[in-house]
Amino acid sequence: MTNLKHLLSKIEYQCKSGSEDVFISEVIYDSRKVVKDSLFICIVGANFDSHEYCNQAVEKGATVLVVSKEVTLKNAQGVTIILVENTRYAMAFISAAYFDYPAEKMKTIGITGTKGKTTTAYLVKSILEKSGLKVGLVGTIEIIIGDRKTHADSTTPESYLLQKYFKEMVDEGCDVVVMEVSSQALMLHRTQGFIFDFGIFTNMEPDHIGPNEHSSFEEYMSYKSKLFRQCRIGIMNCDDLHFETIAAEHTCQLETFGFSKEANLQVTDVELIKEPGNLGVSFGVKGLLNYRLSMNTPGKFSIYNGLTALAICRHFQVDEKSIQKSFMEINVKGRIEMVKVSDYFTLMIDYAHNAMALESLLSTLKEYHPHRLVCLFGCGGNRAKQRRYEMGEISGNMADLTIITSDNPRFEEPLDIINDIVTGIEKTKGQYIKITDRREAIAYVIHHGEPGDIIVLAGKGHEDYQEIKGVKYPMDERVIIHDILAADSQK
Repeated sequence: MTNLKHLLSKIEYQCKSGSEDVFISEVIYDSRKVVKDSLFICIVGANFDSHEYCNQAVEKGATVLVVSKEVTLKNAQGVTIILVENTRYAMAFISAAYFDYPAEKMKTIGITGTKGKTTTAYLVKSILEKSGLKVGLVGTIEIIIGDRKTHADSTTPESYLLQKYFKEMVDEGCDVVVMEVSSQALMLHRTQGFIFDFGIFTNMEPDHIGPNEHSSFEEYMSYKSKLFRQCRIGIMNCDDLHFETIAAEHTCQLETFGFSKEANLQVTDVELIKEPGNLGVSFGVKGLLNYRLSMNTPGKFSIYNGLTALAICRHFQVDEKSIQKSFMEINVKGRIEMVKVSDYFTLMIDYAHNAMALESLLSTLKEYHPHRLVCLFGCGGNRAKQRRYEMGEISGNMADLTIITSDNPRFEEPLDIINDIVTGIEKTKGQYIKITDRREAIAYVIHHGEPGDIIVLAGKGHEDYQEIKGVKYPMDERVIIHDILAADSQK
């Protein structure tokens, strides 16, 4: 049992009824999970308002309600009502107190930006672990606590879950947690209740703008910038066009990285590495660190990912050897993930699922002067058609051959989605073919690969399913490739 006054100690509130001097059994924000003597936090979402379930919560045994507006109870006897300005904000601090402030018992690293968060998080985890630290991870793909991995439903979980994960990491003996911080998480106060030791900014481009997300690019940037008022040391990409906007109201100690001569940690002497079945990059750094490194992933964005990780890990006094080893071994599922299928051409899986990401990926790969750049992709159903037109046009302009296939059609017909992509690609002179079944499409690009080709399977990335008519069917591109190669070997 936990004292209510302790849970409320770091927030402003009014006690509208009942007593603050009570003990609660659990903190709950889902009315379906209310138990006897629990504290129920009423959350207002995009499509729901759990203030409407206050009476049900009390009937199930909740003795404390945290609300942001007046509520009427059928039976208020023995119930304490705490009024706050914003229940999501309050939940973050209540949760931190409930789990005994676990973030204060580890070093916390928060990474925000439009691209590069996932790869950088895994890279930092790998480097720090090679230096002897135990590292937890909260990311888009999964949550890692010791040897346990949990599938992630969102980039940054609700504050209660986040604090719960932190507590489990502390119990596992973690020294550090590295996590991706989404703009939605900052907007919805999921990362309140503690101060990050390090806040990281990778880059900024228009994304997540629309219903239930952000109303404009300016709003998107404003929420991203909040991280730098919630951290002790800010580490930022000063090459980004929006760097000054993101950094404008920072309250942290600031460090920068990039190609700019003004950067505290600067890239020098870039060299592209092209080997049979593999692409990479080599580069030097100077300023806060001075040495040369190589990575087994391609292009400028790989350099930025590596540079970001360097800027973080230098604060942990990691040696150059550990960093170089991690750089050469890193292989993040679905992020420029090289899959060896031939000694003559290169195949990779990448999560590029919108026009911005696809253009960035294809432009990087063109720098390696492939014999052909082959791009296989589809688009999700029940999503904006504009994305389909844009991705079709980009692939048509940049790839030598596009294979248009299915992604997650959801409740649309796959061929209708494919035909929308064709509308975009026919604005170009790019060659394309349509293969609706994604397995057949992958088999086609493998069997028709030519020496020197770079082949990209785009859009699915780390996903291991295909969503059709509300059902998620198992579909992992790595498994598909393995099965294709296994069948080929038996012929």
